[in-house]
Amino acid sequence: DEKGIWHTYKVRQDFIATEKVQMEDDISASVVVSADRLPNVSPKSSNPSVKLVNNCEYRLFQRPDEAIHRGFDTQTEFDMAQPDNFIANYEPLIGDKLEAIVEDVVEFQKYTDPMRNLLQAAYDQKDQYVVSSADPRMMPDGPSKNPRYLQLRPDLQQPMRTYVAEMGARIKRQVNLDEALITPVNAVLTGRRNNPAEDGIRPLAVYNPIHYQELPELFMDFICSVTGKSPSTTGAGSEGALTKGPFNALRATADLNNTLVSFIITGYAGFSSAAGYIGKNLRVDHDISLLIPEIWARLKEHERDPKIMIEKGYLEKLEDFEYNGNIVQASRLGYRITDRFISAFLGKIFDNPAVVFGEKILKPETQGMDDYVDGINNITEAQQNVAQRYLDDGSIDDACPPLKAILYIMATGEYKGMTIQDKEVRELFDRDNMLKSDWYKKRLETKQQRDIDLWTMHCKNLENFLNLKGHSDLVEKMDIQGRLERAKARLEKVSKADYIQDLEGTIGADTLSACTSS
Repeated sequence: DEKGIWHTYKVRQDFIATEKVQMEDDISASVVVSADRLPNVSPKSSNPSVKLVNNCEYRLFQRPDEAIHRGFDTQTEFDMAQPDNFIANYEPLIGDKLEAIVEDVVEFQKYTDPMRNLLQAAYDQKDQYVVSSADPRMMPDGPSKNPRYLQLRPDLQQPMRTYVAEMGARIKRQVNLDEALITPVNAVLTGRRNNPAEDGIRPLAVYNPIHYQELPELFMDFICSVTGKSPSTTGAGSEGALTKGPFNALRATADLNNTLVSFIITGYAGFSSAAGYIGKNLRVDHDISLLIPEIWARLKEHERDPKIMIEKGYLEKLEDFEYNGNIVQASRLGYRITDRFISAFLGKIFDNPAVVFGEKILKPETQGMDDYVDGINNITEAQQNVAQRYLDDGSIDDACPPLKAILYIMATGEYKGMTIQDKEVRELFDRDNMLKSDWYKKRLETKQQRDIDLWTMHCKNLENFLNLKGHSDLVEKMDIQGRLERAKARLEKVSKADYIQDLEGTIGADTLSACTSS
């Protein structure tokens, strides 16, 4: 709190944390398909189209902030006590440094057994360097705020848990072992890193623990990607900005078009959780973000429908208001949870959830209206500046109609004389309207042509390999002839006029980001 005092709240004695399988960290592959073309889907998802995700990473790049408190982060202490680790920004301990830790009996006993045993073994050997999960590397201005390590994916480290989950789903849905089990995304919960006002940094801590935004407001945030001060970056607003270019040289509009079409076609609701600070005084680190999956895992599908949440008063809409003679665009923040949400859903986790989530955390403006207003202005001004760049460099011409509309509104306040509140603008984000639009049909046609080009290339490459002299043994071993026949069959399928119907419910392909291959 504002006095620097930690508040700790006990969960219910019968609370059991959910088992989570992390589906992505930095690198994942995903595809959006129409649900009616899948052999089975989760009974927790009735979305007309769904996203399927696969994690591409063997290890996860973790920043274990809470591990500085010995015994708090049991997973990190276990992981860092194992061999074959990659560890960054931790202090190398040996000699007097290590002795001071091990010989402090009271503090040393706070570690869990794996970390305590590791440190004791290194101390006994005298000449072995070791790192402690609670001791980041010492920098000139104090301990590093960016300790990291690569965690072996838990589902690979303990595959039995994932197997049990999969078999439970198969039994529930009565899916045979020889049939793929489809586990689509059924909720999208983004996270926000927020900060109070600091020297040279404007506040961002204007969100309460959970916000819901309709697509226009949600994508204003996505386009701007404003983030609070992060120790892993060069400062506020640069999260990820220094790493995108080397991996993706396309204009940002291509990614935004695909993402927006994905949201519209699937119907996923745009919920987000806060981390860092809620209001200028309440520091929450990542506690809230860790809590949200516990809430969502216990909600039935209709309970997490934002329309029902709004009807029941679980979400309240933030409206623009006047402050010191100026209009504050609080509506950009969408909706936020209320005390009704707390009493309806958090009683499954806390004995007295209203004490945990009081007025100061549900209404950050009660901690200081000046900072709250400046935080909202910080967001809207950043959105205006970012959107203006799309106008200046001409990349707005690549934007699909709904994206183009909000870019103009972000930059200039209107689009063809309409504001973000106008019905005509909001209808651009309607699924049925998009399915009937010419620009979406063009995306499907573009995707079909790309598939024709792709499978034509595959056939050509296989034929060339088939005709190589001296490769008959490899041709037979790799079943090149069989592959060629399957490629030709696929080419014939994607070339048919009715293939467009198969693509309905997908994102198609961006029409202005074509690349050539030879």
